[in-house]
Amino acid sequence: MADSTFKKSARKKLIWLVALISVLAGTIGAAPTLWGAKEASFFPQLALDLQGGTSMILKPIYQAGSTGSAEQLQQAVEIIRQRIDSTGVSEAQITTSGDSAIVVSVPGDTSSDLENLISQSAQMSFRPVLVASSGATAIVAQKGKTTAPIATSSASPTDPSDLNVVDAATQAAYEKLVCDGNFKILGTPDATKPLVTCNRGLNEKYILGPVEVDGTEISDAQAGTQTVGQVSTNKWLVNLTFKSKGSGQFADTTTRLYGLTDPRNRFAVTLDGIVVTAPAVQGVITGGQAQITGSFSQTEATSLANQLKYGSLPIQFEVNNTEKVSATLGVASLQAGLLAGLIGLVLVVIYSLVQYRALAAVTMGSLVVAAILTYLVICYLSWRSGYRLSLAGVAGLIVAIGITVDSFIVYFERVRDELRDGRALGGAVEAGWKRAIRTIIVSDGVSLLAAITLFLLTVGNVRGFAFTLLITTLIDLVVVFMFTHPLLQLISTNRFFLSGSKWSGFDSKALVSGGYIGRGKFREPENTPRAKRSTNEAIKRQTIAERKNQEGSN
Repeated sequence: MADSTFKKSARKKLIWLVALISVLAGTIGAAPTLWGAKEASFFPQLALDLQGGTSMILKPIYQAGSTGSAEQLQQAVEIIRQRIDSTGVSEAQITTSGDSAIVVSVPGDTSSDLENLISQSAQMSFRPVLVASSGATAIVAQKGKTTAPIATSSASPTDPSDLNVVDAATQAAYEKLVCDGNFKILGTPDATKPLVTCNRGLNEKYILGPVEVDGTEISDAQAGTQTVGQVSTNKWLVNLTFKSKGSGQFADTTTRLYGLTDPRNRFAVTLDGIVVTAPAVQGVITGGQAQITGSFSQTEATSLANQLKYGSLPIQFEVNNTEKVSATLGVASLQAGLLAGLIGLVLVVIYSLVQYRALAAVTMGSLVVAAILTYLVICYLSWRSGYRLSLAGVAGLIVAIGITVDSFIVYFERVRDELRDGRALGGAVEAGWKRAIRTIIVSDGVSLLAAITLFLLTVGNVRGFAFTLLITTLIDLVVVFMFTHPLLQLISTNRFFLSGSKWSGFDSKALVSGGYIGRGKFREPENTPRAKRSTNEAIKRQTIAERKNQEGSN
């Protein structure tokens, strides 16, 4: 009855394991057809060192007479790294080139959207609209005149929406401005002065008032779709959450703009001086929640949200040079690493055959299952999370062979200990499992802790190693629970292994003849003067009850 229960439990675990592998493989295989995910494939994406990619040199743009610092460049490196990671592109390399540039190397081919995400400083501000054209070449004019001053008087402006903010120079700049491909904002606009600029579509130009809410007051930004009632539309937008100070500023500004007429009831959202959107205020916005709407695609909305979420670059950059990066060196290193891993695997198999005979089949089977699961998980993460396998990640996979084999050795030796104690094979398998699983969990727990620590505290290739180490350690636990232990349970009912053949790995005579007696077993003291003195001393220290008990047994 007990054997039947063990068999049912073991088979059930193996069925669940097969189901898990099938679901992973089926999901990856069906993704291009069912969800249109062309990037889903049974070939994982490779990192820069294995695939090659694109290298961009970002040159800082300084205003006349100003220079940057090494601290600003380093701060920009961290922000750019966060922006790239947020797109799902992993294993990118971002470094400074002296104090004059930043070098960004990204695996694969890059798009213009990624270049903009990297190079834009993302300095966002909220400004009131003073004047807006209906076309790129329109000018501001009063009825019947072509060049009339915008300001209604020479009085000082009472608020940022007052037209007295506009002086003659600002009006002249507005009339001269043409929004076309040559338009560019150089440097950082003065937050206390009006701004003459264009929108992103280059089909409207503006005179904007001073900054009323700075982008640094944004605490979070998320891309999403617009919801009308309970129905989600296909219009993409960016949801903003302001800090406490920014929330108050935004509420005060919308309160003032709500009572004005077009275009002065509009609130422009600028990114690096260019208008992203300039919607009309249709109510007072309180509570620190707002939305940026416009003609956004999903990619544009996500890119804008990531730029706002991870902060503004301290310096404005332009892409100075772009070139392809070869993966020749990485491929050679990969081949050498795979050869080393293959040699290690062969040595593990030879050791298992010599030490465990037929039981080595369990080791090899478990390694195959672990390899299949690891490969499918990496392919799935390449599709869903943009994970890329690097040379350091391959090293983590090779290290996993030792972690997996170590779990088997602990389990097998515990089972053999139980056999030395005289247990039957079925009982030895279960008793050995109870003793081994604690050691296996502690061992894998240490590996998990090391992998998590490395992943959180390091950057670049070391994180790739830590990530694959984390994955393979978790998979080792899955394989031990759902394959190794169930398979050994089924083996314990097999006649060949029950026979105790010397080729089974469970030969009790061979286990004892090896010189290891087993736990709880002690050899008799050797007949030496020192041993005799120890025995006599032990006899002297016996209690009366112990002496009577010993005499009665004799």
